Amino acid sequence: MDVKKDILWRVYIAFIAITVVCLIVLSKAFYVQQIEGSTWRRIYDSLNVRSQEVQAERGTIFSEDGKMLSTSIPEFDVFIDFRVEALRMNKNKLFVNNVDSLAIGLSNLFGDFTEAVYAKILKKEFQKKTSYFLLQKAISYEKYRQLKQLPLVRLGRSKSGFIIEPKNKRYNPFDQLAFRTIGLARDSFKVGIELSYDSVLKGKSGVRTVRSIAGGAVVPIDNGLEVETENGKDVYTTLDVYIQEITHQALLSKMYINNAQSGCAIVMETKTGKIKAISNLGFNEATLSYIENKNYSLYASEPGSTIKLATLLALKEDGKISENTLINIGDGQWKFNDKVMVKDADGHSKSIVTAQEAFESSSNVGMAKMVWSNYGKHPQRFVNKFSTFRLDSLTGIDLIGERKPNVHKPNTKNWNYTDLMWMSFGYSIAINPLQTLTLYNAIANDGVMVKPYLVNAIKSEGITIKEFTPTILNNKICNDSTLSFAKKCLQGVCHGSMGTARKLFENNKYLVAGKTGTSYVAEAKIGYVNEIYQSSFVGYFPADNPQYTCIVIIVNKKNSPEHLGAKVAGPVFKDIADKLYTTFVKTKGNVQMEAKKKVSESSAYTMHKDDAEILSTNFKLHAANLSKPELDWATLKMYNEKNIIQSKKIENNGMPFLTGLTAKDAVFICEQLGLQVSIVGNGKVTQQSKAPNTKFNVGEIIILTLK
Repeated sequence: MDVKKDILWRVYIAFIAITVVCLIVLSKAFYVQQIEGSTWRRIYDSLNVRSQEVQAERGTIFSEDGKMLSTSIPEFDVFIDFRVEALRMNKNKLFVNNVDSLAIGLSNLFGDFTEAVYAKILKKEFQKKTSYFLLQKAISYEKYRQLKQLPLVRLGRSKSGFIIEPKNKRYNPFDQLAFRTIGLARDSFKVGIELSYDSVLKGKSGVRTVRSIAGGAVVPIDNGLEVETENGKDVYTTLDVYIQEITHQALLSKMYINNAQSGCAIVMETKTGKIKAISNLGFNEATLSYIENKNYSLYASEPGSTIKLATLLALKEDGKISENTLINIGDGQWKFNDKVMVKDADGHSKSIVTAQEAFESSSNVGMAKMVWSNYGKHPQRFVNKFSTFRLDSLTGIDLIGERKPNVHKPNTKNWNYTDLMWMSFGYSIAINPLQTLTLYNAIANDGVMVKPYLVNAIKSEGITIKEFTPTILNNKICNDSTLSFAKKCLQGVCHGSMGTARKLFENNKYLVAGKTGTSYVAEAKIGYVNEIYQSSFVGYFPADNPQYTCIVIIVNKKNSPEHLGAKVAGPVFKDIADKLYTTFVKTKGNVQMEAKKKVSESSAYTMHKDDAEILSTNFKLHAANLSKPELDWATLKMYNEKNIIQSKKIENNGMPFLTGLTAKDAVFICEQLGLQVSIVGNGKVTQQSKAPNTKFNVGEIIILTLK
């Protein structure tokens, strides 16, 4: 018995000790939760509350004729806070009454889960009291509008718990047209104008206060301190969508026909240096198609015979040749120590030719002999002329990424005595297409060399912040006699009896001045072994009153059917020139490309309902029916000499009525309906190419006129 009592006594003592400990723990837990709870919650919040950057709305890039080239389209992330008090009042009545109909709506809208699965997910997260449940990521503007009409959601954030966070996606309405030049605007990778003018386009970020919650998500604090964002400014380029389309299609067509590797084509306005079109195409092995994958116009390569213009200018400017100078080109080969060092691509009908004929027939031997005989003992003088023509300098175009030229110079380790003759016809020198174009444009522009540029102006809400005008790089690259001789020779290439492009421009309705070029492409490590050709043509038109200067460069493949510049690049140039001549030059005579557009204000201004509510609150304007959940748009207009805001509904069962909308709002709506948008002008929509309420097809192009 004593042993039994002893055991029971010990058990009682252990039980009492455990009970006391449990009571102490429970008491402490109660004290921490109920008495000190608010204090600890404040400490927790202070440790998990932080400032978060809010990205500004990025500016839009426009063409010179007022069309959007790159803009920001909104996307939305959808979250649900199941802790909101309204959902749990009266024994969860609001949630229970709406969850099934909400599940049906979500299933119909997104189509990723059945209504039963959606109902199960919603009920599960409600029971867990999830504070920031991610429902959908990156939904479109149209789905966002439809989501706001669903049961429960339409009651607003404070009652439904739905949190919708907007973000922007960059959108290029014209897809591949000048895509590499306009550029990309990814967070980690930008190119083109998007990169070069990033500081202007991106604006200034704001700051909001957020609280971290489970899973690494953050919840915005409604009353958190915020720093307002400053939206990015708009960039208005020199590009013309019509000219860009012509250039792109002409280059693309020839590259398919000739099974080319890559190519670029650039159109410059002669008097100003404005780049009106720039197309860069490379072959994509994955899709077996051509895409704008690199900006080839900025890459340096050996130019071939198009450099002969610089050679001709140097010889004539230094008084080394005249129009009557004769050169013996023999059979089109020039030997040094019984080894052929220079060879012409084609045979010639004459062995003795003038300097002009050597240029027009693109004789490598003729150009090399003239340079060797006049600069052989003083090669630096010849190279100095290339500096005068800025062939050893960047053009300075307002694009990041222009590649430096490589011009061999005497008395350096890379210099070889043969470099002098090779430079005369486009080897032992690497320059980019823009440099070549700038030189030829200077001849077309009566000797005035202007810098190529891509941006006309920077604007903020239609107000010009900064305007760019033509920049002169050299007032006169050569004397009048040299200029006249160069023009005559360039025109002879296209219309002379020995010109390499004479067949291409035979019976042409307007005069063209230009130069063909055909050169081997040096590949890394193996050089010219594969005999891959680069075909070029650069020139201006009309030759008697130049309006445009254009360069086309195509790098072929080994099995390409053609390789001569006159047969590959030349037809692309002619296709572009013919269309531009017919459209602009022939019909308008001395064409003026600086058409001034009169901007007028309409009497009504349509905006999103959220913006209208801000106006109504801040400026105490009379607002009608803004609280209706099915109406997302509103119109500000004058009525009885007062500003009023009136609700506006945009139907989705046909072409919407877009008049009065800003360009961005109109694009938002059309893009989500599957339409392609072309914008003409500035301001608000005044006309649309497809009438309201009419049927449309997905992918159809609609033209919106703004004033």
